[in-house]
Amino acid sequence: MEGKKVGTVALPENIFGAPWRSDLVHQVTTAMQANARQNRAHTKDRAEVAGGGRKPWKQKGTGQARHGSIRSPLWRHGGVTFGPRSERNYSEKINRKMRIGALLSVLSKKAQDGEIILVDSFTFTAPKTKAALGSLVALSKAAPAHLLSTKGSHSALIALKSYDQNAIKSFRNLDGVATEELRNLNPVSVLSYKYLIIENPEAAFKALGGRTSAKGGSASGGK
Repeated sequence: MEGKKVGTVALPENIFGAPWRSDLVHQVTTAMQANARQNRAHTKDRAEVAGGGRKPWKQKGTGQARHGSIRSPLWRHGGVTFGPRSERNYSEKINRKMRIGALLSVLSKKAQDGEIILVDSFTFTAPKTKAALGSLVALSKAAPAHLLSTKGSHSALIALKSYDQNAIKSFRNLDGVATEELRNLNPVSVLSYKYLIIENPEAAFKALGGRTSAKGGSASGGK
């Protein structure tokens, strides 16, 4: 947290040794973004528009075209034909092995590019943005990772070992910095930021290894 070296940790091969699978990563990230999409666009058809219950004029003898309702799509202020509807479902299914494989591929690419920073712990006695900024500045000099101290650059995602209210509140006022519990890491969140800062790496690697070796089999990419 102070930018000082406190030890070394070997990166597990089963987590950071996966090949880069751009096709898999693209498929999983686009599906996750589709699942998070909220469908608010909604137009009313002729049955939902108010009014129009009375026939505007008689069928014959007026010299005008026949109409049955002023809420027909042909009329101004009438219903909309083939407009967007809120009933549309954009969600896509993502298999567990695909999700894990994409996450491992992204983590391995981050490690190869030198964009993963390991921190023993973030300790805040109380929410303090100044202390959080100081820790990022110290890490930016030690890593080195100059983008950590640059505002508004989507510079870092901080993976906390567990829910820490003081740490979350300390970092949330900093532009380009986000926090996430390690168990909630996913390819979209990791790819959205330049650097991934992992707290308590030994426990983190054990937890990530458990996700990959859980029931259902390992997914390191495959062929």
